[in-house]
Amino acid sequence: MNALAGFALRSATLLMLAHALLGQAVMAEPYIAVQKGLKCMVCHTSSSGGGKRTAYGNAYATLELPAHTLDFGKSWTGDIGRYLAVGGDIRGGWNQLDVPGQGSASATELDEFLAYVELRPLPQYLTLHVDAKLGPDDPIVREAYARLSLDEGRWTIKAGEFFLPFGLRLQDDSAFIRQVTGINFNTPDSGWEVAFEGGAWSAQLAVTRGTAGGPEVDSGKQYSLRVSHVTSKWRVGGSYNFNDSKFGDRQMQGVFAGMRTGPVSWLAELDLIIDDGTSTGRRKLWASLIEANYRFKKGHNLKLTFEFFDPDSNVSENERNRLSVVWEYFPLQFFQTRLGYRRYRGIPQNPAQNREQLFAELHIAF
Repeated sequence: MNALAGFALRSATLLMLAHALLGQAVMAEPYIAVQKGLKCMVCHTSSSGGGKRTAYGNAYATLELPAHTLDFGKSWTGDIGRYLAVGGDIRGGWNQLDVPGQGSASATELDEFLAYVELRPLPQYLTLHVDAKLGPDDPIVREAYARLSLDEGRWTIKAGEFFLPFGLRLQDDSAFIRQVTGINFNTPDSGWEVAFEGGAWSAQLAVTRGTAGGPEVDSGKQYSLRVSHVTSKWRVGGSYNFNDSKFGDRQMQGVFAGMRTGPVSWLAELDLIIDDGTSTGRRKLWASLIEANYRFKKGHNLKLTFEFFDPDSNVSENERNRLSVVWEYFPLQFFQTRLGYRRYRGIPQNPAQNREQLFAELHIAF
């Protein structure tokens, strides 16, 4: 995989510069799948969501998502011929934090510059996929795996380094359900995954090192299972994860759901995490999310999110919550802007747990 990763980094940089002005964008969020009544794999190459966009995902972003569509003469699908496909994300903006008793701090910075490359030695059967983070820090490869498709895509086998299947694959890694579970876009793992797509059902089973991309440290493995049932108006699913580690076992189980009521798309997830530390004993954590997305006009989405986190069920009055209000505007294909406010509430003695956040973001995706 090292040779593939090096080739991907060089190729992706050149291809993105060459095609950026012609790209068509899609913004990866589960609520969009709920709005359309589709599975994640319809718009993304990964069956559990995230990663490079498919031709359908790019077409949806061009025709339905933005307020206006510019005609470049030829729509961008991500394909560079039959054997190669590319994509990318560039995200950055302004952020301000207000911590009680400590004043305000603000910064404007590039958050991420991602490139996706797919090599298809055997189109429709064998794919080599790389997800590389080119900035703002030193380049790293987040995902690098080979995927074998069987029975017209009903079964896929993945081997390499990839993001684990668990719950809702939100873009926001700071959400409690992403941060507390430790399964997010910063923690790929190495191993293999088998996925099944049959009618309304989707399932993924992965067996990995359990080291979040680090080297093997013991003989224990991490087991991840995600199953979902998707209809045109609602979806429901469950996740299970067990990490057998010499530093202490972790067991996670959760349920998630989505529903569309007119122009409003709802998301919900509830996760229970049980840590069996070698020295600290057993601890139970809870993390949850309820989110409403109101598409009040073409190109405009209003996102309201309430989150809850209990870091130890044996300790009273230590719970935290987070409220977010975000306006997302898609002026045209390729671009998304976001303006948001977040309020954190935790124990009064900890000012950082009671902070407020304002942010503005520009997202370019293709």
